[in-house]
Amino acid sequence: MACDCPNKLLNLDAIKASYKEDAKGATRRIILCAGTGCMANGSMKLFHALEEQIKLAGLNVVVELHKENKPSNFIHLSKSGCQGFCQMGPLLSILPDGILYCKATVEDIPEIVAKTLVKGEVIERLLYVDPNTKQHCQSQKDIPFYKLQHRTVLGNCAILDPDDVREYISRDGYSAAYKVWTSMSDEETCKEILASGLRGRGGAGFPTGRKWEFARVQPGPKKYVVCNGDEGDPGAFMDRSVMEGDPHAVIEGMMIAGHAIGADEGWIYVRMEYPLAVTRVRKAIADAEAIGVLGDNVFGTGRSFHVNVMEGAGAFVCGEETALLASVEGKRGMPMPKPPFPAIKGLWGKPTVINNVETLAIIPMIILKGAAWYSAMGTETAAGTKTFALTGHVANTGLIEVPFGTTLREILVDIGGGLVDKKGHTKGIEDFKAIQIGGPSGGCLVKEHLDVPIDYDSLRKMGAMVGSGGLVAMNTDSCMVSVARFFMQFTQNESCGKCVPCREGTKAMLSLLDDIMEGRATEETLDLLEELAKAVQKGSLCALGKTAPNPVLSTLRYFRDEYLAHIRDKHCPTGQCKALAKPEILADRCIGCTMCARKCPVGAISGEPKKPHHIDINKCIKCGECARNCRFDAIIGVK
Repeated sequence: MACDCPNKLLNLDAIKASYKEDAKGATRRIILCAGTGCMANGSMKLFHALEEQIKLAGLNVVVELHKENKPSNFIHLSKSGCQGFCQMGPLLSILPDGILYCKATVEDIPEIVAKTLVKGEVIERLLYVDPNTKQHCQSQKDIPFYKLQHRTVLGNCAILDPDDVREYISRDGYSAAYKVWTSMSDEETCKEILASGLRGRGGAGFPTGRKWEFARVQPGPKKYVVCNGDEGDPGAFMDRSVMEGDPHAVIEGMMIAGHAIGADEGWIYVRMEYPLAVTRVRKAIADAEAIGVLGDNVFGTGRSFHVNVMEGAGAFVCGEETALLASVEGKRGMPMPKPPFPAIKGLWGKPTVINNVETLAIIPMIILKGAAWYSAMGTETAAGTKTFALTGHVANTGLIEVPFGTTLREILVDIGGGLVDKKGHTKGIEDFKAIQIGGPSGGCLVKEHLDVPIDYDSLRKMGAMVGSGGLVAMNTDSCMVSVARFFMQFTQNESCGKCVPCREGTKAMLSLLDDIMEGRATEETLDLLEELAKAVQKGSLCALGKTAPNPVLSTLRYFRDEYLAHIRDKHCPTGQCKALAKPEILADRCIGCTMCARKCPVGAISGEPKKPHHIDINKCIKCGECARNCRFDAIIGVK
């Protein structure tokens, strides 16, 4: 499809040139992480303190780039989306020096201005220290957490000001949409995405190009593109961070999808618990419309594409595509049987493509760099990269992005910095017990899986799934029965109640897990739990119910002995289950400091100073206060 209006490309080029001209004269650029995590830790207070202190130092500071009244030499102070290293936030980057300051506070700002901005000195105490080498790391490229990642979807999040559409355009933003809308047919666009090997990042892993093609060939003038930003897995914040840090990439991906299937309207569905994401997405839409990229007569083609925002009420089930569509239509968010699939009959009965945030955000780069560029990353069956929210008992928590085919060992050790114990001490991989991948829909993986390349198919064989990308690392202190119950409680609470297997089955499974953790279970309970889990899997209407048993089944598969200890021995090996805890003081470790006796609220601990103490199990209420206050790890069997 040829375009007779080159002026639109010239407009993009003009905006790009204008931004770069306005950026000239900046001696330094300071970028403060303004993702939700760092903002909660006060990053915007640092922003305002920096602006004030730079002015007091007699230096010029600019927070919005424009020609009017711009000094010849200035410091450009800006914010970014999530920079990923959440463990070390708030994060402050200084360019071109290549300095990354971690855990900066308002009290540090005068020193940063006086030493770094005025004298060019590096403040070592604010740098990240590699726990293995004990070396100070000046920049991101020196930090193992960043060095071993492949940040494509997240590439702009640490650099761009998410509220500045001009900066997005300066980095080739909307060039991919221009290319597609003005020089590629709908069929060519679908084929390019299919050739890239991109699979949906929402969990199921369905080929994105094939989904687009299904919708493209459907008849009728009205079709929709929907962005699923209803991320609700415990511990997951990948989609939220992309919407906060690079909202224009999501919008541009929707524009490309809209061209590919013949849609003139799109919806971004984002939960209302993400107010920062909602605000930045709405501003990005308004700014794109203001410069003429989005809206009527896109790139002079005579076709239109408008984007709306729908704030969800926080129901986990609305992550399921048919429930999401029902919610957009103003109905209760409840799944519908499939087929027909949304690509054939979706929003208001019209053909609809639903992709998640991460899927849409990578689309512009695939169009600009080509399908071959993208398919070269990852594995033969799972191209590209995947973002994960790495949390739990791991030294370096945060937002990461790695190619498919990366192993758990590489993620946990090389990027995550190893496991940590209950006191936060790094223990390496020897303290690893399991990792929950894929959230409530996923499953637990164990030591034997540490070197298995991660992709859709390998995880499925191991009883897990990619899911939305949550990674919760667990050390040897974790009770796997308790872990299974946590996720079952979540899915039971979030069940919409429409189908009996999910509504009643998850409730019954939760009750059986309670019996196990409270000492009422028999071995028949375990058999019933497993049988019920498989029934819920087969009989449930939607993916929420079908995957709800996964954490139970995977922990039964790999930790059956731990379940049996709860049932046969009436004992929780980790001490997490209070009803089955058996607190004990190890005489060879106890030095008789008396701390445990002083902290015990019921006087259950006795002993002479400097001699091993004892616990009266009849008085003990298993609160764990003694273990938490013992400096010598002499108390076991309770947490």
